[in-house]
Amino acid sequence: MSRPSFGDELLRGRLRTDLLDPLPDAGIDADAEAFLARLRAFCTDKVDGRLIERDDRIPDEVVDGLRDLGAFAIKLPREYGGLGLSGVCYHRALMIVSTAHSSLGELLGAHQAIGLIQPLRLFGTDAQKRELLPRCVREISAFALTEPDIGNDPFRMRTTATPTDDGYLLDGVKLWTTNGTIAHLIVVMALVPPSESGPGGMSAFVVEADAPGVTVEHRSSFLGLRGLENGVVRLHRVVVPASRRIGPEGQGLQVALAAQDTGRLSMPAVCAAAAKWSLKIAREWSGVRVQWDRPIGEHEAVAGKIAYIAATAFALEAMVEVSGRHADAGLLDTHTEAELAKLFAAEQAWRIADELMQIRGGRGYETAESAAARGERGVPVEQLFRDLRIGRIFDGSSEALRVFVATDALAAEEAPADRSAPFTPPSGFGDLAGHLSFVDATSAELPRHLADGRQQWGEAVAERQLFLGRVVDVAAELYAMTAACVYARALGGTAPELADAFCRQSRQRVAELRRRLWANTDGDDAALARRVLGGGFTWLEEGVLDASIEGPWIVEPAPGPATRPNLHRTIRR
Repeated sequence: MSRPSFGDELLRGRLRTDLLDPLPDAGIDADAEAFLARLRAFCTDKVDGRLIERDDRIPDEVVDGLRDLGAFAIKLPREYGGLGLSGVCYHRALMIVSTAHSSLGELLGAHQAIGLIQPLRLFGTDAQKRELLPRCVREISAFALTEPDIGNDPFRMRTTATPTDDGYLLDGVKLWTTNGTIAHLIVVMALVPPSESGPGGMSAFVVEADAPGVTVEHRSSFLGLRGLENGVVRLHRVVVPASRRIGPEGQGLQVALAAQDTGRLSMPAVCAAAAKWSLKIAREWSGVRVQWDRPIGEHEAVAGKIAYIAATAFALEAMVEVSGRHADAGLLDTHTEAELAKLFAAEQAWRIADELMQIRGGRGYETAESAAARGERGVPVEQLFRDLRIGRIFDGSSEALRVFVATDALAAEEAPADRSAPFTPPSGFGDLAGHLSFVDATSAELPRHLADGRQQWGEAVAERQLFLGRVVDVAAELYAMTAACVYARALGGTAPELADAFCRQSRQRVAELRRRLWANTDGDDAALARRVLGGGFTWLEEGVLDASIEGPWIVEPAPGPATRPNLHRTIRR
């Protein structure tokens, strides 16, 4: 990559519109258009989202149909049997399948974004690629990192890889492994002990799901994402050849982070699709539902919600398109943009679902199946509400992403940007130029806020997570504004109207974030939390039934053989 990250530059106080504009071509050629058309037809004709929701299972024939379309190998180069299409095409495919049912987006995304394909493409040897990548066209892969007590802290990992004469023995338990219950191949992160022959450390291994010692002990169920194949995978003395280690010993964290960097736009794509679907439902319902002799969309309280959904849906699509096109072009480091996009999209999509439920009222809270049973159109708003909530938690929680981005910004320690020359918006942005001037002026404050924080708290600024989170949230808003302007300029037509509306709304949120940077109750709240944790207010918990539930909060399964039947469900190859 020959150019720096737009997001990193933004956090250093430099608005580099030249890094995003002009927007690269989307890479949607005739082959991509044909594939997306086939995928759309398949999801329309063959996928019954209500059936998946009811049975909590994706039918085998749906998985087989997606496999036959090549949907498991959208970006995989043709030399390995894949479709060889662009990342933008992959994002648009996720938007299609996730609106058929949310679990389909997770099925494809877990396989292609963080499953075996990305780690092998980035770190695999030529021999590994020739052997394993062709299998990914029809076989499903999973990524096993999380354990019961490590969360976002992989340094506490307990799964081990003990060296042998010709490979390793893997022992451990992995939690919440998406696709793990149906995978053929699993990328497992494990700790190799240091020795004279190698540095050891966290390393990545390719494990055959049907290898002796691999057991799916539990299939997890969740608030949303019904049909998600996710569970607990136990490894007991699993033999893995040395040829199945991805990258050098001790480089597993780099493998995991790189795979996540390239795959983090999957969630924004799903969020953009949800926002577009929400806009359609909000528009249609607000035109037919009459209250006080007028369609509810004409009432200001509802009109404000519709405007927010429309403007934000445009911004989410803009972030996916702008980030995705530059990632495809490969000239720009887009890891920070992907993190900002994931953070912003997950937070805003959840709010969109909440606003759509409010617009739909009781019908939003009612299940689609119940509404259909009494003769009305079944619109799964409550399902959307449940499905989108996970976006703020997995693939890096919002809180963790804010810390990651802020930590990188603090570590940069560069001199403030030179502000001697006034910012001149590039030509061609018309009325949107004023918003870019706002982005420029506000971005200049970000390194100053970080410097002021360091001066006030010293190195302890790294522990001021609410302060740092607000700085990062401002940066995410500024990136969304810039992406919206760049995308609107490329589209033309009425797109600038949506970009303008979004930027106006965003500026209001930025003003509130800036105000709360230094005028807040963070210190008082931390002190109160310490009192709560110390038992100072247990009297407030009285007057209700005892909420305690039997059993430990966290179970740390001991290494050893499985004690339960293998729940692995084989999907036809």
